[in-house]
Amino acid sequence: MSAYPAAGLEAAAGALITARNIVNRFGTQVVHDGLDMEVREGEVFGVVGGSGSGKTVLLHTILGLHRPNSGEVLLGGRDITRLTGEELRAVKRDYGVTFQHGALFSSLTVRENIQLPMVEFFDLPAAVLDELADLKLRMVGLAPEAGAKYPAQLSGGMIKRAALARALALDPKLLFLDEPTAGLDPIGAAAFDELLLTLQKNLQLTVVMITHDLDTIFRTCNRVGVIVERKMVTDTLEGIVGNDHPWIHEYFHGPRARLARGGERS
Repeated sequence: MSAYPAAGLEAAAGALITARNIVNRFGTQVVHDGLDMEVREGEVFGVVGGSGSGKTVLLHTILGLHRPNSGEVLLGGRDITRLTGEELRAVKRDYGVTFQHGALFSSLTVRENIQLPMVEFFDLPAAVLDELADLKLRMVGLAPEAGAKYPAQLSGGMIKRAALARALALDPKLLFLDEPTAGLDPIGAAAFDELLLTLQKNLQLTVVMITHDLDTIFRTCNRVGVIVERKMVTDTLEGIVGNDHPWIHEYFHGPRARLARGGERS
């Protein structure tokens, strides 16, 4: 049960996120040209694409951090490209985000980093904030003692988990992860994947994950969206693996992909 009052993010006909005809241009460079994307409630949706395909730009568009040149992004049925700043702030309460390098504030302790979203939206006593932050730490497999440390004192794996704890601070039902296992060794990455699946099941999360980690894709994703030729091809993992588009085929049938499919979920 959430520790906070619900803010109203609900899925429409099973689709929690719907992006339609997204166009993103930077000068003469067209990054997305009529891109469509749908994320269903309760799934782990992986976003894949080559270098320069605009994966991070797409994430920022969905989060409301970047306004597209055209198109719409429906989040729980509301087009976030048309919301005012205050309306968008309310929507942002409904999701959690981790960025590739953790994005923890170096001048704050881990506990203070986790408490930032709580302080922004709620007026809670310090003791309650500490209790909630320690709860989030335990949820991601970190000891409460880690809360007193600064980000520079943490290992790469601990930074990933601390960032995840902050993303879960407001008990969101929608979680965005940008390269969550980047920089981790295979053992650490596998442990993070298992943690994600456990949290996704227990907290009934919908997860959108940008990743190039084939092991993570095969271990965690229900469906995959591949950005190719400025659009998105979406299918089940099995369907994407069987897609005959040259880039998709090369990506999912190369030597690393063949090794990763050995750990594919049944």
